[in-house]
Amino acid sequence: MSTQDVVKLCTQQHKTIASCESLTAGLFSSTIASIPGASAVLKGGLVTYFTEMKKVLAHVDADLIDQYGVVSEECACAMAKNTRQIMDVDYCVSFTGNAGPSSMEGKPAGCVYCAIATKEKVYPFHFQYDCPRNEVRANVVREMITQLENLLK
Repeated sequence: MSTQDVVKLCTQQHKTIASCESLTAGLFSSTIASIPGASAVLKGGLVTYFTEMKKVLAHVDADLIDQYGVVSEECACAMAKNTRQIMDVDYCVSFTGNAGPSSMEGKPAGCVYCAIATKEKVYPFHFQYDCPRNEVRANVVREMITQLENLLK
Protein backbone atom coordinates (compact mmCIF):
# COMPACT_ATOMS: atom_id res chain seq x y z
CA MET A 1 0.00 0.00 0.00
CA SER A 2 1.55 3.25 -1.02
CA THR A 3 0.94 6.82 -1.97
CA GLN A 4 2.34 6.04 -5.43
CA ASP A 5 -0.34 3.38 -5.86
CA VAL A 6 -3.11 5.84 -4.94
CA VAL A 7 -1.88 8.36 -7.51
CA LYS A 8 -1.51 5.60 -10.12
CA LEU A 9 -4.99 4.17 -9.49
CA CYS A 10 -6.61 7.61 -9.57
CA THR A 11 -4.81 8.42 -12.82
CA GLN A 12 -5.84 5.14 -14.44
CA GLN A 13 -9.46 5.55 -13.31
CA HIS A 14 -9.60 9.29 -14.11
CA LYS A 15 -10.53 10.04 -10.49
CA THR A 16 -9.82 13.21 -8.54
CA ILE A 17 -9.18 13.70 -4.85
CA ALA A 18 -9.20 16.50 -2.28
CA SER A 19 -8.81 16.78 1.46
CA CYS A 20 -10.20 18.66 4.42
CA GLU A 21 -7.62 18.55 7.20
CA SER A 22 -7.65 19.72 10.78
CA LEU A 23 -5.08 17.99 13.00
CA THR A 24 -2.98 16.90 9.99
CA ALA A 25 -2.79 20.53 8.79
CA GLY A 26 -2.18 19.67 5.13
CA LEU A 27 0.07 16.64 5.65
CA PHE A 28 -2.20 14.35 3.60
CA SER A 29 -2.27 16.71 0.61
CA SER A 30 1.47 17.30 0.91
CA THR A 31 2.08 13.54 0.94
CA ILE A 32 -0.03 13.03 -2.19
CA ALA A 33 1.61 16.04 -3.89
CA SER A 34 5.07 14.56 -3.30
CA ILE A 35 4.36 11.93 -5.97
CA PRO A 36 5.12 12.77 -9.62
CA GLY A 37 1.85 12.98 -11.55
CA ALA A 38 -0.19 14.04 -8.52
CA SER A 39 -1.27 17.22 -10.31
CA ALA A 40 -3.52 15.07 -12.51
CA VAL A 41 -5.52 13.82 -9.52
CA LEU A 42 -5.13 16.17 -6.52
CA LYS A 43 -7.44 19.15 -6.95
CA GLY A 44 -6.59 20.71 -3.60
CA GLY A 45 -7.28 20.73 0.07
CA LEU A 46 -8.68 22.78 2.90
CA VAL A 47 -6.81 23.21 6.16
CA THR A 48 -9.48 23.86 8.77
CA TYR A 49 -7.35 23.73 11.89
CA PHE A 50 -9.38 26.38 13.71
CA THR A 51 -13.00 25.43 14.50
CA GLU A 52 -14.38 28.53 12.78
CA MET A 53 -12.70 27.48 9.52
CA LYS A 54 -14.61 24.20 9.55
CA LYS A 55 -17.77 26.32 9.42
CA VAL A 56 -16.54 28.96 6.96
CA LEU A 57 -14.48 26.88 4.51
CA ALA A 58 -15.96 23.37 4.81
CA HIS A 59 -19.53 24.52 5.51
CA VAL A 60 -19.83 22.33 8.62
CA ASP A 61 -23.03 23.34 10.38
CA ALA A 62 -22.52 25.18 13.68
CA ASP A 63 -25.30 23.13 15.30
CA LEU A 64 -23.49 19.89 14.38
CA ILE A 65 -20.31 21.18 16.01
CA ASP A 66 -22.25 22.35 19.08
CA GLN A 67 -23.93 18.96 19.43
CA TYR A 68 -21.06 16.56 18.63
CA GLY A 69 -17.88 18.64 18.83
CA VAL A 70 -15.10 18.87 16.29
CA VAL A 71 -13.49 15.66 17.55
CA SER A 72 -16.29 13.44 16.27
CA GLU A 73 -17.35 11.10 13.49
CA GLU A 74 -20.15 13.49 12.60
CA CYS A 75 -17.76 16.38 12.07
CA ALA A 76 -15.34 14.25 10.02
CA CYS A 77 -18.19 13.05 7.79
CA ALA A 78 -19.52 16.58 7.25
CA MET A 79 -16.02 17.84 6.44
CA ALA A 80 -15.49 15.12 3.81
CA LYS A 81 -18.97 15.34 2.28
CA ASN A 82 -19.06 19.12 2.04
CA THR A 83 -15.50 19.51 0.76
CA ARG A 84 -16.08 16.83 -1.88
CA GLN A 85 -18.97 18.93 -3.18
CA ILE A 86 -17.09 22.23 -2.89
CA MET A 87 -14.06 20.87 -4.75
CA ASP A 88 -16.14 18.75 -7.18
CA VAL A 89 -13.97 15.65 -6.78
CA ASP A 90 -14.58 11.92 -6.78
CA TYR A 91 -13.01 11.33 -3.34
CA CYS A 92 -12.45 13.61 -0.37
CA VAL A 93 -10.54 12.53 2.73
CA SER A 94 -11.07 14.40 6.01
CA PHE A 95 -9.14 14.43 9.26
CA THR A 96 -10.19 15.81 12.65
CA GLY A 97 -9.15 14.89 16.14
CA ASN A 98 -6.84 15.48 19.03
CA ALA A 99 -3.15 14.86 18.38
CA GLY A 100 -2.35 15.69 22.00
CA PRO A 101 -0.72 16.05 24.38
CA SER A 102 -3.83 16.80 26.51
CA SER A 103 -7.49 15.81 26.22
CA MET A 104 -9.97 17.89 24.18
CA GLU A 105 -13.78 17.87 24.31
CA GLY A 106 -13.48 14.97 26.75
CA LYS A 107 -11.61 12.92 24.14
CA PRO A 108 -8.14 11.57 24.95
CA ALA A 109 -4.98 12.58 23.14
CA GLY A 110 -4.54 10.46 20.02
CA CYS A 111 -8.28 10.24 19.26
CA VAL A 112 -8.79 10.80 15.53
CA TYR A 113 -11.86 10.70 13.31
CA CYS A 114 -11.58 10.58 9.53
CA ALA A 115 -13.90 10.06 6.60
CA ILE A 116 -13.77 9.40 2.89
CA ALA A 117 -16.64 10.85 0.88
CA THR A 118 -17.62 9.62 -2.56
CA LYS A 119 -20.58 10.75 -4.62
CA GLU A 120 -22.58 7.81 -3.25
CA LYS A 121 -21.44 7.35 0.34
CA VAL A 122 -19.38 8.63 3.27
CA TYR A 123 -17.11 6.10 4.99
CA PRO A 124 -16.21 7.00 8.61
CA PHE A 125 -13.08 5.86 10.46
CA HIS A 126 -11.95 6.14 14.08
CA PHE A 127 -8.44 5.64 15.40
CA GLN A 128 -6.89 5.85 18.85
CA TYR A 129 -3.12 6.30 18.97
CA ASP A 130 -0.76 6.29 21.94
CA CYS A 131 2.25 8.16 20.60
CA PRO A 132 3.61 11.71 20.31
CA ARG A 133 1.49 14.21 18.33
CA ASN A 134 3.54 14.22 15.12
CA GLU A 135 3.49 10.43 15.07
CA VAL A 136 -0.31 10.55 15.46
CA ARG A 137 -0.48 12.85 12.44
CA ALA A 138 1.88 10.74 10.30
CA ASN A 139 0.21 7.47 11.30
CA VAL A 140 -3.31 8.63 10.45
CA VAL A 141 -2.20 9.99 7.07
CA ARG A 142 -0.62 6.61 6.23
CA GLU A 143 -3.75 4.79 7.41
CA MET A 144 -6.07 6.92 5.30
CA ILE A 145 -3.88 6.54 2.21
CA THR A 146 -4.31 2.78 2.71
CA GLN A 147 -8.09 3.16 3.15
CA LEU A 148 -8.34 5.32 0.01
CA GLU A 149 -6.33 2.75 -1.93
CA ASN A 150 -8.70 0.01 -0.74
CA LEU A 151 -11.68 1.98 -2.07
CA LEU A 152 -9.95 2.52 -5.41
CA LYS A 153 -9.21 -1.19 -5.93
